[in-house]
Formats: sequence, C-alpha cells, structure tokens
Amino acid sequence: MTFRRSLAVQIKVSARHGQLTDDAQKEIRLKAEKLLHYFDRISMIEVTVDLGDKIYKRVEFLVDCEHKHDFVARDQHEELMAAVDLAVERIKHQIHKYKEKIQDRR
Repeated sequence: MTFRRSLAVQIKVSARHGQLTDDAQKEIRLKAEKLLHYFDRISMIEVTVDLGDKIYKRVEFLVDCEHKHDFVARDQHEELMAAVDLAVERIKHQIHKYKEKIQDRR
C-alpha cells in the first residue's frame, strides 16, 4: 500500500544558479521519498537547490500535505548532500511535532 501511495506523490527537484547532476537529482528524490515513511498524507514535495553562493549550497524543502498542513525547511552547507540531509531532518522534526499535536488532541 505504501508503495502505491509513493507513486501518487509528486516530487519536484529544481536548481537555481546552476544545474544538478542526474545522480544528485536521483539521490535527492530518494531522500524526499523517505519522508512518506514518517507521514503518509503528503501530496507533493518540492526541493529547490540554490547554487548561487560560491561556498554554501542552500536547500529548501516545501512539503504539501492534505488538509492544508504544509511543512517548510531550509538549510545550507558546503556539501550539497549534507545540506539536503539537514533540511530533511528539519522536516522530520516538524512532522513529528505535528503528529504529536494531533495525537494529543485525540
């Protein structure tokens, strides 16, 4: 069931001020797909990588969920995949807090 759900989720990966290699795009998509293990009501994930700075790579995740609950995380690092990992961790933390909030209300 989870496998079919992941196919319905749209994942967009884009770059500003440069281009991402196919391998980098593939790895970012895989990391984004893993967010479905934490929250299955995700409808779209947008990842924007800003390569404009000479030192830091900036990554922004926009995660749209059902019922108007959206999560946003931004981070930067000298290494691209480290920046992606940091942003994913921020999203996971937001999802965890949101799920706790929902469960406390019930």
